[in-house]
Amino acid sequence: MKLSTAADVLASLAQPTRLQVFRALVGAPEEGLCAGDISKRLQIPKPTLSFHLKELSNAGLIQARKEGRSLFYGIHCARMQQLMTFLSDDCCQGRPELCFPQTARVCCDAG
Repeated sequence: MKLSTAADVLASLAQPTRLQVFRALVGAPEEGLCAGDISKRLQIPKPTLSFHLKELSNAGLIQARKEGRSLFYGIHCARMQQLMTFLSDDCCQGRPELCFPQTARVCCDAG
């Protein structure tokens, strides 16, 4: 992943409502959630939700699947894995304790 792409993806998550939507979708069933369910669950008006879903989709973090008249949204796993790989390989520069808290605890406990 290029630096500019990573910055764009991170920028899409740097907004409270979008981060809230993304977190809800990470915890959603594999089939995803329809927009109406997301709206109800997070108490976000549908027009506002639509805008944020579009932004997350444009960043490649989520994808929509049409089923009948409904759109179901879910996480785009490959994009999220690319971002996490970029962050751990590039930003942490081979030091997993900087990027992964579980590793940091193990490293810190050992010393």
